[in-house]
Amino acid sequence: KIIVATDDERIAFHVKSFGGNVIMTSKNHTNGTERCAEVIREIEENFDIVVNIQGDEPFINPQKISDLIYLFNNQEIQIATLAKKINDFEIYCNENKVKIEFNQENIATSFTRIAKLNEVEFNKQNIFKHIGVYGFKTDILEKITHLEQTQGEIESNLEQVRWIENNYSIHVGITENDSFSVDKKEDIDTIVEIKSKNV
Repeated sequence: KIIVATDDERIAFHVKSFGGNVIMTSKNHTNGTERCAEVIREIEENFDIVVNIQGDEPFINPQKISDLIYLFNNQEIQIATLAKKINDFEIYCNENKVKIEFNQENIATSFTRIAKLNEVEFNKQNIFKHIGVYGFKTDILEKITHLEQTQGEIESNLEQVRWIENNYSIHVGITENDSFSVDKKEDIDTIVEIKSKNV
């Protein structure tokens, strides 16, 4: 089931215009995770897994959504996300591109915006970019939205740091499919250009 969760009447009107499902949510949410949790509390259906696809990922490849859901075949997974190897040093240095580190069990150990390596060191290592899509066990989603902000989250401006610092595990799936996210206003022009070429 696909639901668009928004607090903007313009978005709701547009979704309804093409027959989509939309739920109006509170304007007081600080992130999409809280918005998803509100939707789950409001709807009557029961779901095992919630996938949060943010509006700033307009060209997300459907295969990535399938890959993310597939990870939950492992019953122990609480939260899942995706990562892609970075091959371009310029992308690595971009603070809008979140870098992710994970252990041998593919459990995330850190998220950062900061590029700590020089180009020579970067070329010697496998560095991964975080793809901003999440899957949650439904009960875990409810729990993490009640956590207090941590200092690490505040400093990094990354909500997933709060989850790690509260001992929730984030399983990382590796994808070959890249994505173009809207991180700043100028990215909208690029989005329009890409869309015009693909029409």
